[in-house]
Amino acid sequence: MRVSVLPLFTSAIIARAGAPQASDTSCNVTYQGIERNGIEVFLGIPYAQDTSGENRFKPPRPQVPPPGSTVDATKPGFACPQPLGQATLPLALGNITHVSEDCLNLNVARPKQMNLYQKLPVMVWIHGGGFWSGANTEPTTAPDGLIHQSVENGLPIIHVAINYRLAFFGFAQSDSLKAEGSENAGLRDQRLAIEWVRDNIEHFGGDPGKITIFGQSSGGLAIGLQILAYGGTKALPFQQGIAESQALEPGITGNFTKDAMTALVNYVGCNATLVESPATIDCLRQLDTGTLLNATIATFASDIAHNVGDIWLPVVDGDFLPAPPSQLIAEGRFGNATFMSGWTQDDLNYYTDASIASADDTYKFMRAYLPGMPEDSLETLLDMYPVEEFAPGKDLSSEFYRAARIFRDILMVCPSIHLGVAVHQIHSAPVFFYNFNSTILDPILAATSNISGLGVVHTSEFAYILDNLEKYNVSGYPFNPTEADYELAVRASRSWSNFANEASPSSTRFDDSCSTTLQGWEEAFERPGGPYFMTIGGPNAGLSALGGANATRVIQKQKLDDRCAFLNSPDIINALQY
Repeated sequence: MRVSVLPLFTSAIIARAGAPQASDTSCNVTYQGIERNGIEVFLGIPYAQDTSGENRFKPPRPQVPPPGSTVDATKPGFACPQPLGQATLPLALGNITHVSEDCLNLNVARPKQMNLYQKLPVMVWIHGGGFWSGANTEPTTAPDGLIHQSVENGLPIIHVAINYRLAFFGFAQSDSLKAEGSENAGLRDQRLAIEWVRDNIEHFGGDPGKITIFGQSSGGLAIGLQILAYGGTKALPFQQGIAESQALEPGITGNFTKDAMTALVNYVGCNATLVESPATIDCLRQLDTGTLLNATIATFASDIAHNVGDIWLPVVDGDFLPAPPSQLIAEGRFGNATFMSGWTQDDLNYYTDASIASADDTYKFMRAYLPGMPEDSLETLLDMYPVEEFAPGKDLSSEFYRAARIFRDILMVCPSIHLGVAVHQIHSAPVFFYNFNSTILDPILAATSNISGLGVVHTSEFAYILDNLEKYNVSGYPFNPTEADYELAVRASRSWSNFANEASPSSTRFDDSCSTTLQGWEEAFERPGGPYFMTIGGPNAGLSALGGANATRVIQKQKLDDRCAFLNSPDIINALQY
Protein backbone atom coordinates (compact mmCIF):
# COMPACT_ATOMS: atom_id res chain seq x y z
CA MET A 1 0.00 0.00 0.00
CA ARG A 2 1.38 3.41 -0.97
CA VAL A 3 1.61 5.88 1.88
CA SER A 4 0.71 9.45 0.91
CA VAL A 5 3.40 11.98 1.56
CA LEU A 6 2.31 14.86 3.75
CA PRO A 7 3.88 18.35 3.73
CA LEU A 8 7.62 18.40 4.26
CA PHE A 9 9.37 19.55 7.38
CA THR A 10 13.06 20.11 7.99
CA SER A 11 15.48 19.15 10.71
CA ALA A 12 18.41 21.52 10.78
CA ILE A 13 21.73 19.83 11.45
CA ILE A 14 24.24 21.98 13.29
CA ALA A 15 27.95 21.16 13.59
CA ARG A 16 28.93 19.86 17.01
CA ALA A 17 32.47 20.39 18.26
CA GLY A 18 34.34 17.42 19.66
CA ALA A 19 32.10 14.67 18.30
CA PRO A 20 33.93 12.27 15.95
CA GLN A 21 33.18 13.15 12.30
CA ALA A 22 30.15 15.30 13.27
CA SER A 23 31.58 18.54 11.92
CA ASP A 24 32.57 16.80 8.70
CA THR A 25 29.30 14.98 8.02
CA SER A 26 26.68 17.43 9.27
CA CYS A 27 28.02 20.99 9.02
CA ASN A 28 25.00 23.21 8.27
CA VAL A 29 23.18 20.39 6.50
CA THR A 30 19.39 20.19 6.39
CA TYR A 31 17.51 16.91 6.06
CA GLN A 32 13.98 17.01 4.63
CA GLY A 33 11.62 14.24 5.72
CA ILE A 34 7.96 13.31 5.78
CA GLU A 35 5.20 12.89 8.30
CA ARG A 36 3.70 9.39 8.38
CA ASN A 37 1.10 7.96 10.73
CA GLY A 38 1.73 10.68 13.27
CA ILE A 39 5.52 10.30 13.37
CA GLU A 40 8.33 12.09 11.56
CA VAL A 41 10.45 10.00 9.21
CA PHE A 42 13.68 10.70 7.31
CA LEU A 43 14.12 8.13 4.56
CA GLY A 44 17.09 6.90 2.55
CA ILE A 45 19.81 8.94 4.25
CA PRO A 46 23.16 7.84 2.74
CA TYR A 47 25.67 6.89 5.41
CA ALA A 48 28.25 5.49 2.97
CA GLN A 49 29.26 5.80 -0.66
CA ASP A 50 28.43 3.60 -3.65
CA THR A 51 30.02 0.15 -3.28
CA SER A 52 30.07 -0.89 -6.93
CA GLY A 53 33.05 -1.28 -9.25
CA GLU A 54 36.42 -0.76 -7.60
CA ASN A 55 34.68 -0.26 -4.23
CA ARG A 56 33.01 -3.67 -4.39
CA PHE A 57 33.78 -5.77 -1.27
CA LYS A 58 35.87 -2.97 0.24
CA PRO A 59 35.10 -1.47 3.65
CA PRO A 60 32.43 1.23 3.33
CA ARG A 61 33.52 4.85 2.97
CA PRO A 62 31.48 7.48 4.82
CA GLN A 63 29.17 9.66 2.76
CA VAL A 64 29.82 13.31 3.58
CA PRO A 65 27.16 15.77 2.37
CA PRO A 66 28.57 19.13 1.28
CA PRO A 67 28.35 21.90 3.90
CA GLY A 68 25.23 23.98 3.48
CA SER A 69 23.43 21.30 1.43
CA THR A 70 19.92 19.91 1.76
CA VAL A 71 19.45 16.13 1.82
CA ASP A 72 16.19 14.86 0.34
CA ALA A 73 15.01 12.28 2.89
CA THR A 74 11.45 12.05 1.59
CA LYS A 75 11.68 8.68 -0.18
CA PRO A 76 13.30 5.30 0.51
CA GLY A 77 16.78 4.52 -0.73
CA PHE A 78 17.65 1.50 -2.83
CA ALA A 79 17.72 -1.97 -1.32
CA CYS A 80 21.01 -3.84 -1.57
CA PRO A 81 21.33 -6.45 -4.36
CA GLN A 82 19.06 -9.45 -3.73
CA PRO A 83 16.32 -11.36 -5.54
CA LEU A 84 13.52 -9.08 -6.71
CA GLY A 85 9.86 -9.65 -5.96
CA GLN A 86 7.31 -10.06 -3.23
CA ALA A 87 8.63 -11.56 -0.01
CA THR A 88 6.70 -14.32 1.70
CA LEU A 89 5.72 -14.97 5.27
CA PRO A 90 6.85 -15.68 7.87
CA LEU A 91 9.95 -13.56 7.33
CA ALA A 92 8.59 -10.59 5.40
CA LEU A 93 5.83 -8.99 3.33
CA GLY A 94 7.84 -6.38 1.43
CA ASN A 95 8.20 -6.12 -2.32
CA ILE A 96 11.75 -5.49 -3.54
CA THR A 97 11.47 -3.77 -6.94
CA HIS A 98 14.79 -1.92 -7.31
CA VAL A 99 18.27 -2.78 -6.06
CA SER A 100 21.63 -1.08 -6.37
CA GLU A 101 25.12 -1.33 -4.96
CA ASP A 102 24.58 2.30 -3.93
CA CYS A 103 22.36 1.02 -1.12
CA LEU A 104 24.04 1.99 2.15
CA ASN A 105 21.30 4.17 3.54
CA LEU A 106 19.27 4.41 6.71
CA ASN A 107 15.90 5.68 7.90
CA VAL A 108 15.37 7.78 11.03
CA ALA A 109 11.92 7.84 12.66
CA ARG A 110 10.99 9.91 15.70
CA PRO A 111 7.91 11.09 17.61
CA LYS A 112 6.09 14.02 16.05
CA GLN A 113 6.74 17.47 17.46
CA MET A 114 9.28 16.16 19.93
CA ASN A 115 11.55 18.39 21.94
CA LEU A 116 14.83 18.19 20.00
CA TYR A 117 16.73 18.97 23.19
CA GLN A 118 15.21 16.02 25.06
CA LYS A 119 17.82 13.57 23.72
CA LEU A 120 15.84 10.36 23.37
CA PRO A 121 17.27 6.82 23.50
CA VAL A 122 17.87 5.33 20.06
CA MET A 123 17.02 1.85 18.77
CA VAL A 124 18.96 0.79 15.65
CA TRP A 125 17.31 -2.05 13.71
CA ILE A 126 19.44 -4.55 11.75
CA HIS A 127 17.14 -6.60 9.54
CA GLY A 128 17.34 -10.36 9.08
CA GLY A 129 16.97 -12.49 5.99
CA GLY A 130 19.86 -14.96 6.18
CA PHE A 131 22.34 -12.29 4.99
CA TRP A 132 20.58 -12.97 1.68
CA SER A 133 17.58 -10.63 1.55
CA GLY A 134 15.86 -7.82 3.42
CA ALA A 135 15.73 -4.04 3.57
CA ASN A 136 15.00 -1.15 5.91
CA THR A 137 11.58 -0.66 4.31
CA GLU A 138 10.07 -4.04 5.30
CA PRO A 139 6.40 -3.48 6.36
CA THR A 140 6.37 -6.07 9.17
CA THR A 141 9.25 -4.30 10.91
CA ALA A 142 8.04 -0.72 10.39
CA PRO A 143 8.68 1.28 13.60
CA ASP A 144 5.51 3.39 13.72
CA GLY A 145 3.68 1.31 16.33
CA LEU A 146 6.78 0.88 18.48
CA ILE A 147 7.33 4.64 18.55
CA HIS A 148 3.69 5.38 19.36
CA GLN A 149 3.68 2.88 22.22
CA SER A 150 6.93 4.30 23.60
CA VAL A 151 5.33 7.75 23.67
CA GLU A 152 2.18 6.43 25.35
CA ASN A 153 4.38 4.72 27.94
CA GLY A 154 6.09 8.01 28.74
CA LEU A 155 9.51 6.77 27.56
CA PRO A 156 9.77 7.70 23.87
CA ILE A 157 12.48 6.44 21.56
CA ILE A 158 13.98 7.27 18.16
CA HIS A 159 14.25 4.41 15.67
CA VAL A 160 16.88 3.92 12.95
CA ALA A 161 16.72 1.14 10.33
CA ILE A 162 19.77 0.38 8.20
CA ASN A 163 20.65 -1.34 4.94
CA TYR A 164 23.88 -3.31 4.56
CA ARG A 165 25.46 -5.42 1.82
CA LEU A 166 24.16 -8.97 1.52
CA ALA A 167 25.23 -12.40 0.23
CA PHE A 168 28.14 -12.34 -2.25
CA PHE A 169 28.31 -8.54 -2.16
CA GLY A 170 28.58 -8.42 1.62
CA PHE A 171 30.26 -11.69 2.57
CA ALA A 172 32.58 -12.72 -0.27
CA GLN A 173 35.61 -14.63 1.01
CA SER A 174 39.11 -15.11 -0.38
CA ASP A 175 42.71 -14.80 0.75
CA SER A 176 43.08 -11.73 -1.46
CA LEU A 177 40.12 -10.00 0.16
CA LYS A 178 41.45 -10.89 3.59
CA ALA A 179 44.85 -9.40 2.72
CA GLU A 180 43.29 -6.08 1.74
CA GLY A 181 40.94 -6.02 4.76
CA SER A 182 37.81 -6.48 2.64
CA GLU A 183 36.11 -9.52 4.14
CA ASN A 184 32.97 -9.15 6.28
CA ALA A 185 31.91 -6.11 4.25
CA GLY A 186 28.29 -6.43 5.41
CA LEU A 187 29.32 -6.36 9.07
CA ARG A 188 31.56 -3.37 8.40
CA ASP A 189 28.59 -1.60 6.80
CA GLN A 190 26.57 -2.19 9.95
CA ARG A 191 29.37 -0.85 12.10
CA LEU A 192 29.70 2.34 10.04
CA ALA A 193 25.93 2.87 10.18
CA ILE A 194 25.96 2.53 13.99
CA GLU A 195 28.85 4.99 14.14
CA TRP A 196 26.88 7.37 11.92
CA VAL A 197 24.06 7.18 14.45
CA ARG A 198 26.47 7.83 17.31
CA ASP A 199 27.93 10.85 15.53
CA ASN A 200 24.77 12.37 14.04
CA ILE A 201 21.65 11.28 15.92
CA GLU A 202 21.91 14.09 18.47
CA HIS A 203 20.86 16.49 15.72
CA PHE A 204 17.62 14.53 15.28
CA GLY A 205 16.96 14.65 19.03
CA GLY A 206 18.65 11.37 19.93
CA ASP A 207 21.08 10.53 22.70
CA PRO A 208 24.40 9.24 21.26
CA GLY A 209 25.22 7.75 24.64
CA LYS A 210 22.07 5.63 24.78
CA ILE A 211 22.02 3.46 21.68
CA THR A 212 20.45 -0.01 21.58
CA ILE A 213 21.10 -2.14 18.49
CA PHE A 214 18.57 -4.87 17.84
CA GLY A 215 18.00 -7.41 15.11
CA GLN A 216 16.36 -10.72 14.33
CA SER A 217 17.60 -13.93 12.65
CA SER A 218 20.77 -12.98 10.75
CA GLY A 219 20.17 -9.54 12.24
CA GLY A 220 20.38 -11.18 15.66
CA LEU A 221 23.61 -12.86 14.60
CA ALA A 222 24.82 -9.39 13.62
CA ILE A 223 24.14 -8.16 17.16
CA GLY A 224 26.28 -10.93 18.62
CA LEU A 225 29.10 -10.29 16.15
CA GLN A 226 29.02 -6.53 16.71
CA ILE A 227 29.56 -7.23 20.42
CA LEU A 228 32.47 -9.55 19.53
CA ALA A 229 33.92 -7.21 16.89
CA TYR A 230 37.65 -6.52 16.93
CA GLY A 231 38.00 -8.85 19.90
CA GLY A 232 36.88 -6.07 22.20
CA THR A 233 39.88 -3.85 21.37
CA LYS A 234 37.69 -1.02 20.05
CA ALA A 235 35.03 0.71 22.14
CA LEU A 236 31.49 -0.24 21.18
CA PRO A 237 29.54 2.57 19.46
CA PHE A 238 26.42 1.36 21.32
CA GLN A 239 25.50 0.50 24.90
CA GLN A 240 22.92 -2.28 24.57
CA GLY A 241 22.02 -5.13 22.23
CA ILE A 242 18.92 -7.25 21.62
CA ALA A 243 19.53 -10.45 19.63
CA GLU A 244 16.23 -12.01 18.54
CA SER A 245 16.18 -15.61 17.29
CA GLN A 246 19.94 -15.84 16.88
CA ALA A 247 23.08 -14.43 18.43
CA LEU A 248 25.73 -16.76 16.97
CA GLU A 249 25.65 -19.35 14.18
CA PRO A 250 27.15 -22.77 13.59
CA GLY A 251 29.11 -22.98 10.34
CA ILE A 252 31.04 -19.70 10.51
CA THR A 253 34.34 -21.58 10.57
CA GLY A 254 33.10 -24.18 8.08
CA ASN A 255 33.23 -24.26 4.28
CA PHE A 256 29.71 -23.14 3.34
CA THR A 257 30.77 -19.70 2.10
CA LYS A 258 34.03 -20.91 0.53
CA ASP A 259 32.04 -23.44 -1.49
CA ALA A 260 29.50 -20.77 -2.48
CA MET A 261 32.32 -18.44 -3.54
CA THR A 262 33.94 -21.10 -5.71
CA ALA A 263 30.61 -21.93 -7.37
CA LEU A 264 29.92 -18.28 -8.17
CA VAL A 265 33.42 -17.56 -9.52
CA ASN A 266 33.17 -20.61 -11.75
CA TYR A 267 29.70 -19.55 -12.95
CA VAL A 268 30.86 -16.11 -14.12
CA GLY A 269 34.11 -17.41 -15.61
CA CYS A 270 36.59 -15.64 -13.35
CA ASN A 271 38.75 -18.77 -12.92
CA ALA A 272 37.59 -20.79 -9.93
CA THR A 273 40.91 -22.61 -9.76
CA LEU A 274 42.48 -19.32 -8.65
CA VAL A 275 39.61 -18.10 -6.50
CA GLU A 276 42.02 -16.80 -3.84
CA SER A 277 44.05 -14.69 -6.27
CA PRO A 278 43.95 -10.89 -6.74
CA ALA A 279 43.27 -11.46 -10.45
CA THR A 280 40.01 -13.22 -9.63
CA ILE A 281 38.90 -10.37 -7.37
CA ASP A 282 39.79 -7.86 -10.11
CA CYS A 283 37.69 -9.90 -12.53
CA LEU A 284 34.73 -9.85 -10.13
CA ARG A 285 35.05 -6.08 -9.66
CA GLN A 286 34.86 -5.50 -13.40
CA LEU A 287 31.53 -7.30 -13.85
CA ASP A 288 28.24 -5.44 -13.64
CA THR A 289 25.85 -5.75 -10.71
CA GLY A 290 23.17 -7.65 -12.64
CA THR A 291 25.58 -10.33 -13.85
CA LEU A 292 26.85 -10.96 -10.34
CA LEU A 293 23.39 -10.90 -8.78
CA ASN A 294 22.10 -13.43 -11.30
CA ALA A 295 25.13 -15.63 -10.62
CA THR A 296 24.54 -15.36 -6.87
CA ILE A 297 20.94 -16.49 -7.31
CA ALA A 298 21.80 -19.29 -9.74
CA THR A 299 24.54 -20.77 -7.57
CA PHE A 300 22.52 -20.35 -4.38
CA ALA A 301 19.86 -22.66 -5.74
CA SER A 302 22.28 -25.58 -5.91
CA ASP A 303 23.48 -25.00 -2.36
CA ILE A 304 20.23 -24.33 -0.52
CA ALA A 305 20.18 -27.80 1.03
CA HIS A 306 23.41 -27.07 2.87
CA ASN A 307 23.10 -25.21 6.16
CA VAL A 308 19.39 -24.71 5.44
CA GLY A 309 20.15 -21.85 3.08
CA ASP A 310 22.58 -19.82 5.20
CA ILE A 311 25.60 -20.06 2.91
CA TRP A 312 26.93 -16.49 2.87
CA LEU A 313 28.30 -16.23 6.38
CA PRO A 314 30.80 -13.99 8.20
CA VAL A 315 34.40 -15.21 8.35
CA VAL A 316 37.30 -15.06 10.76
CA ASP A 317 39.33 -12.39 8.97
CA GLY A 318 41.92 -11.52 11.61
CA ASP A 319 40.46 -8.02 11.92
CA PHE A 320 36.74 -7.52 12.39
CA LEU A 321 36.59 -11.10 13.67
CA PRO A 322 40.15 -11.76 14.88
CA ALA A 323 39.31 -15.31 16.02
CA PRO A 324 36.33 -17.70 15.94
CA PRO A 325 33.37 -16.37 17.97
CA SER A 326 33.64 -19.23 20.46
CA GLN A 327 37.32 -18.43 21.07
CA LEU A 328 36.60 -14.72 21.59
CA ILE A 329 33.90 -15.68 24.08
CA ALA A 330 36.12 -18.17 25.92
CA GLU A 331 38.89 -15.58 26.21
CA GLY A 332 36.56 -12.75 27.23
CA ARG A 333 37.55 -10.70 24.20
CA PHE A 334 34.39 -8.74 23.47
CA GLY A 335 32.70 -5.44 24.25
CA ASN A 336 30.64 -4.55 27.29
CA ALA A 337 26.94 -4.15 26.52
CA THR A 338 23.71 -4.81 28.35
CA PHE A 339 22.34 -7.85 26.53
CA MET A 340 18.92 -9.29 25.78
CA SER A 341 18.34 -12.38 23.67
CA GLY A 342 15.67 -14.96 23.03
CA TRP A 343 13.87 -17.30 20.70
CA THR A 344 10.35 -18.26 19.73
CA GLN A 345 8.82 -21.44 21.05
CA ASP A 346 8.74 -23.15 17.64
CA ASP A 347 11.39 -20.99 16.03
CA LEU A 348 12.58 -23.30 13.25
CA ASN A 349 9.49 -25.39 12.55
CA TYR A 350 8.95 -23.47 9.31
CA TYR A 351 12.51 -24.27 8.15
CA THR A 352 12.49 -27.95 9.09
CA ASP A 353 11.72 -30.49 6.38
CA ALA A 354 7.99 -31.18 6.71
CA SER A 355 8.41 -34.65 5.19
CA ILE A 356 10.41 -35.93 8.17
CA ALA A 357 8.56 -38.99 9.44
CA SER A 358 11.13 -41.43 10.80
CA ALA A 359 14.21 -41.53 13.02
CA ASP A 360 16.31 -42.05 9.91
CA ASP A 361 14.82 -38.86 8.40
CA THR A 362 15.77 -36.93 11.52
CA TYR A 363 19.28 -38.39 11.44
CA LYS A 364 19.78 -37.42 7.77
CA PHE A 365 18.46 -33.91 8.36
CA MET A 366 20.80 -33.31 11.29
CA ARG A 367 23.73 -35.07 9.61
CA ALA A 368 23.47 -32.70 6.62
CA TYR A 369 23.19 -29.66 8.90
CA LEU A 370 26.15 -30.65 11.10
CA PRO A 371 28.91 -31.85 8.76
CA GLY A 372 31.63 -31.22 11.33
CA MET A 373 30.07 -33.20 14.18
CA PRO A 374 31.62 -36.61 14.93
CA GLU A 375 29.26 -39.54 14.57
CA ASP A 376 29.31 -40.48 18.24
CA SER A 377 28.52 -36.89 19.28
CA LEU A 378 25.62 -36.75 16.84
CA GLU A 379 24.25 -40.01 18.23
CA THR A 380 24.53 -38.62 21.77
CA LEU A 381 22.68 -35.46 20.69
CA LEU A 382 19.86 -37.43 19.08
CA ASP A 383 19.54 -39.65 22.16
CA MET A 384 19.00 -36.54 24.30
CA TYR A 385 15.70 -35.89 22.44
CA PRO A 386 13.60 -39.08 22.65
CA VAL A 387 10.76 -39.00 20.16
CA GLU A 388 8.29 -39.94 22.92
CA GLU A 389 8.52 -36.33 24.14
CA PHE A 390 6.91 -35.04 20.96
CA ALA A 391 3.28 -35.55 20.05
CA PRO A 392 2.33 -35.73 16.37
CA GLY A 393 0.14 -33.10 14.77
CA LYS A 394 -2.54 -33.28 12.12
CA ASP A 395 -0.04 -32.77 9.28
CA LEU A 396 3.32 -33.27 10.95
CA SER A 397 4.92 -36.28 12.61
CA SER A 398 6.44 -36.68 16.05
CA GLU A 399 9.81 -37.05 14.34
CA PHE A 400 9.28 -33.70 12.60
CA TYR A 401 8.72 -31.94 15.92
CA ARG A 402 11.72 -33.76 17.40
CA ALA A 403 14.00 -32.63 14.56
CA ALA A 404 12.66 -29.06 14.72
CA ARG A 405 13.31 -28.85 18.47
CA ILE A 406 16.90 -30.10 18.09
CA PHE A 407 17.41 -27.60 15.27
CA ARG A 408 15.95 -24.78 17.39
CA ASP A 409 18.15 -25.53 20.39
CA ILE A 410 21.33 -25.79 18.30
CA LEU A 411 20.84 -22.51 16.44
CA MET A 412 18.51 -20.31 18.48
CA VAL A 413 18.56 -21.23 22.16
CA CYS A 414 21.92 -22.53 23.35
CA PRO A 415 24.23 -20.08 21.52
CA SER A 416 22.21 -17.17 22.96
CA ILE A 417 22.57 -18.65 26.44
CA HIS A 418 26.28 -19.19 25.80
CA LEU A 419 26.92 -15.55 24.83
CA GLY A 420 24.69 -14.21 27.61
CA VAL A 421 26.50 -16.21 30.29
CA ALA A 422 29.82 -14.84 29.04
CA VAL A 423 28.56 -11.24 29.02
CA HIS A 424 27.47 -11.69 32.64
CA GLN A 425 30.67 -13.41 33.76
CA ILE A 426 33.18 -11.13 32.02
CA HIS A 427 31.54 -7.72 32.33
CA SER A 428 28.87 -8.27 35.02
CA ALA A 429 26.51 -6.56 32.58
CA PRO A 430 22.73 -7.04 32.93
CA VAL A 431 21.45 -9.94 30.80
CA PHE A 432 17.85 -10.83 29.94
CA PHE A 433 16.51 -13.91 28.13
CA TYR A 434 13.07 -14.65 26.70
CA ASN A 435 11.02 -17.33 24.96
CA PHE A 436 8.27 -15.80 22.79
CA ASN A 437 5.20 -18.02 22.82
CA SER A 438 2.43 -16.17 21.02
CA THR A 439 1.68 -15.81 17.30
CA ILE A 440 -0.89 -14.77 14.74
CA LEU A 441 1.08 -16.48 11.95
CA ASP A 442 0.01 -20.09 12.51
CA PRO A 443 -3.37 -19.83 10.70
CA ILE A 444 -1.77 -17.76 7.93
CA LEU A 445 0.88 -20.40 7.33
CA ALA A 446 -1.71 -23.16 7.48
CA ALA A 447 -3.63 -21.39 4.71
CA THR A 448 -0.60 -20.64 2.54
CA SER A 449 1.36 -23.88 2.99
CA ASN A 450 -1.49 -26.34 3.67
CA ILE A 451 0.41 -27.44 6.78
CA SER A 452 -1.20 -26.90 10.16
CA GLY A 453 0.53 -26.94 13.51
CA LEU A 454 3.72 -25.02 12.69
CA GLY A 455 3.28 -23.09 15.93
CA VAL A 456 5.09 -19.98 17.13
CA VAL A 457 7.52 -19.74 14.24
CA HIS A 458 10.43 -17.48 13.32
CA THR A 459 9.42 -13.75 13.26
CA SER A 460 6.29 -14.33 15.37
CA GLU A 461 7.39 -11.60 17.77
CA PHE A 462 7.32 -8.85 15.10
CA ALA A 463 3.57 -8.32 15.34
CA TYR A 464 3.88 -7.70 19.07
CA ILE A 465 7.18 -5.99 19.81
CA LEU A 466 6.59 -3.51 17.00
CA ASP A 467 2.83 -3.26 17.62
CA ASN A 468 2.35 -4.30 14.00
CA LEU A 469 -0.56 -6.72 14.19
CA GLU A 470 -2.47 -4.86 11.49
CA LYS A 471 0.37 -5.27 9.00
CA TYR A 472 -0.71 -8.92 8.67
CA ASN A 473 -4.26 -7.96 7.70
CA VAL A 474 -3.48 -8.65 4.07
CA SER A 475 -6.01 -9.78 1.49
CA GLY A 476 -6.11 -13.53 1.28
CA TYR A 477 -4.63 -14.21 4.72
CA PRO A 478 -6.74 -15.21 7.74
CA PHE A 479 -6.49 -12.45 10.34
CA ASN A 480 -8.16 -13.07 13.66
CA PRO A 481 -6.19 -11.47 16.51
CA THR A 482 -7.80 -11.60 19.93
CA GLU A 483 -7.94 -8.97 22.64
CA ALA A 484 -5.13 -10.87 24.31
CA ASP A 485 -3.00 -10.36 21.17
CA TYR A 486 -3.61 -6.62 21.19
CA GLU A 487 -2.89 -6.39 24.91
CA LEU A 488 0.32 -8.37 24.49
CA ALA A 489 1.38 -6.05 21.66
CA VAL A 490 1.10 -3.09 24.03
CA ARG A 491 3.14 -4.72 26.78
CA ALA A 492 5.75 -6.34 24.52
CA SER A 493 6.44 -3.23 22.45
CA ARG A 494 6.67 -1.12 25.59
CA SER A 495 9.08 -3.64 27.10
CA TRP A 496 11.39 -3.33 24.10
CA SER A 497 11.37 0.49 24.24
CA ASN A 498 11.59 0.36 28.05
CA PHE A 499 14.80 -1.67 27.67
CA ALA A 500 16.21 1.10 25.46
CA ASN A 501 15.35 3.67 28.14
CA GLU A 502 16.02 1.88 31.42
CA ALA A 503 18.24 -1.11 30.51
CA SER A 504 15.41 -3.37 31.68
CA PRO A 505 12.37 -4.72 29.80
CA SER A 506 10.16 -4.42 32.92
CA SER A 507 9.42 -0.88 34.01
CA THR A 508 11.09 0.25 37.22
CA ARG A 509 8.72 3.22 37.55
CA PHE A 510 5.69 1.29 38.77
CA ASP A 511 4.93 -1.82 40.75
CA ASP A 512 3.76 -4.82 38.76
CA SER A 513 0.08 -3.98 39.21
CA CYS A 514 0.51 -0.64 37.41
CA SER A 515 3.18 -1.52 34.87
CA THR A 516 2.31 -1.37 31.18
CA THR A 517 5.35 -3.46 30.26
CA LEU A 518 5.70 -7.21 30.66
CA GLN A 519 5.66 -7.83 34.39
CA GLY A 520 8.27 -9.58 36.52
CA TRP A 521 10.97 -9.95 33.87
CA GLU A 522 14.12 -10.19 35.98
CA GLU A 523 17.77 -10.21 35.00
CA ALA A 524 18.89 -13.73 34.12
CA PHE A 525 21.41 -13.89 36.96
CA GLU A 526 19.79 -11.59 39.49
CA ARG A 527 19.25 -14.41 41.98
CA PRO A 528 20.56 -17.96 42.49
CA GLY A 529 19.23 -20.87 40.47
CA GLY A 530 19.43 -19.22 37.07
CA PRO A 531 19.80 -18.31 34.39
CA TYR A 532 16.18 -17.17 34.28
CA PHE A 533 14.17 -16.29 31.21
CA MET A 534 10.74 -14.87 30.49
CA THR A 535 8.12 -16.79 28.54
CA ILE A 536 6.15 -14.10 26.69
CA GLY A 537 2.56 -14.98 25.83
CA GLY A 538 0.82 -18.32 25.74
CA PRO A 539 -0.69 -20.36 28.57
CA ASN A 540 2.53 -20.61 30.59
CA ALA A 541 3.78 -17.01 30.49
CA GLY A 542 6.14 -15.86 33.21
CA LEU A 543 9.63 -16.23 34.59
CA SER A 544 11.39 -19.57 34.84
CA ALA A 545 14.88 -20.90 35.39
CA LEU A 546 16.47 -22.74 32.49
CA GLY A 547 16.26 -25.92 34.55
CA GLY A 548 16.36 -27.36 38.05
CA ALA A 549 14.06 -26.66 40.97
CA ASN A 550 13.34 -23.08 39.87
CA ALA A 551 12.12 -24.09 36.42
CA THR A 552 8.42 -24.38 35.71
CA ARG A 553 7.12 -27.85 34.88
CA VAL A 554 6.71 -26.92 31.20
CA ILE A 555 10.31 -25.74 30.96
CA GLN A 556 11.65 -28.72 32.90
CA LYS A 557 10.22 -30.95 30.18
CA GLN A 558 12.37 -29.15 27.60
CA LYS A 559 15.55 -30.08 29.54
CA LEU A 560 17.28 -26.94 28.30
CA ASP A 561 19.84 -26.93 31.10
CA ASP A 562 21.18 -30.38 30.22
CA ARG A 563 20.85 -29.97 26.46
CA CYS A 564 22.55 -26.55 26.38
CA ALA A 565 25.30 -27.83 28.70
CA PHE A 566 26.04 -30.44 26.04
CA LEU A 567 25.68 -28.12 23.03
CA ASN A 568 27.76 -25.38 24.69
CA SER A 569 30.62 -27.67 25.71
CA PRO A 570 33.95 -26.82 24.02
CA ASP A 571 34.20 -30.02 21.97
CA ILE A 572 30.68 -29.72 20.62
CA ILE A 573 31.06 -26.01 19.83
CA ASN A 574 34.17 -26.93 17.86
CA ALA A 575 32.12 -29.51 15.98
CA LEU A 576 29.40 -26.90 15.36
CA GLN A 577 32.06 -24.78 13.66
CA TYR A 578 31.76 -21.38 15.29
